[in-house]
Amino acid sequence: MNTVLIVGGGAAGMLAGIAAAMKGSTVHIFEKNEKLGKKVYITGKGRCNVTNACDTEELFGNVVTNSKFLYSSFYGFTNFDMMELLETLGCQLKTERGNRVFPASDKASDVIKALNNRLLELGVTIHYRKRAEKLLIDNGAVKGIVVSDSTGKKSFYGDSVIIACGGYSYQTTGSTGDGYELAKEAGHTVSTLSPALVPFVVEEPMIKELQGLSLRNVEAAVMKGSKVIYREFGEMLFTHYGVSGPVLLSASSYAAKELKKGPLTLSIDLKPALTEEQLDARILRDFEESMNKQFKNALGNLYPAKLIPVIIDASGISPEKKVNEITREERQALIRVTKSFTMTLTALRGYNEAIITQGGISVKEVNPSTLESKLVNGLYFAGEVLDLDAVTGGFNLQIAWSTGWAAGSAAGEEKDER
Repeated sequence: MNTVLIVGGGAAGMLAGIAAAMKGSTVHIFEKNEKLGKKVYITGKGRCNVTNACDTEELFGNVVTNSKFLYSSFYGFTNFDMMELLETLGCQLKTERGNRVFPASDKASDVIKALNNRLLELGVTIHYRKRAEKLLIDNGAVKGIVVSDSTGKKSFYGDSVIIACGGYSYQTTGSTGDGYELAKEAGHTVSTLSPALVPFVVEEPMIKELQGLSLRNVEAAVMKGSKVIYREFGEMLFTHYGVSGPVLLSASSYAAKELKKGPLTLSIDLKPALTEEQLDARILRDFEESMNKQFKNALGNLYPAKLIPVIIDASGISPEKKVNEITREERQALIRVTKSFTMTLTALRGYNEAIITQGGISVKEVNPSTLESKLVNGLYFAGEVLDLDAVTGGFNLQIAWSTGWAAGSAAGEEKDER
């Protein structure tokens, strides 16, 4: 009987296990942790943003790196297939703003439980606290793996091996780059790695004054000089070191490579729904209602309290100045700051704050239909270990589900023909 060995019991590994077992293969999953899906437990702040309910073809537009490679995987096992699988296994789902799909219970553990139960039902053997140390390769084909645990090392043999052990992000969950080392051992190229979907570090000291402030419905643009690298509308958050929140996390994936070359500019439109003329009219209306107040006391309807001192400072208008003394030029300066509140981005935070890793095993060396290595027969890759990444909203998990399913399906049947 065909035997499939899977390294890693995360999102991609679990789906690969289910798909391979459904093909009739004997399947073994080797997981470094004491349970499956440890990283899945913490996605979506513990709620698990399973996937996105957009049209399947819209998935590609949300993939940052190598979207074309995913054509077979995404259509072979779609976002709707994933939703159907979980609901069939008793994990009810719900769809929220932005087509984000979550378990109805808001518990990531329900997703893991459903997949874990299915693996056991299919007779998959799960080996916990086992780390894959080495691939056994002979004459251009993989023959098995060497696994270590507290008792020492042991070799396991199989017809195919699927590497699905994640990247570098959230290293406390066991994502310590083991898959990259195994791939290199097999002759594969690993591109430059970077934390992605990760907060930015800001140079200006005023950022500390804004710590904890969350803004909704703003438009953020990350720029290199006059060139816009990323622009999106949504929510953001100020931290003690910089900026975070959905819109900035997604921006990090587009900005990572440029940021390595030097600082970038973040420009925030605090009132994107208003043109400059409409904003001027709004400011004038507020000023008329606060005619005799000082400037610093007349902005409560326009900005959150924490932001007011910073905006005043950036506008160059004296906070003590009476509103009825503010000139048209000064008002224009306030409009400019509101429509383009800027700061300097100097770096990304580290892997332990990154949702995913950007970079990975070169997809040029992997068959996009089967996820099999073009260099070593019977060796497959799935999930974050590959040079694939997407923005926030359930898209990265869908990459893991779809590539895991493709690799498992191919590994589960392919060796029968050899």
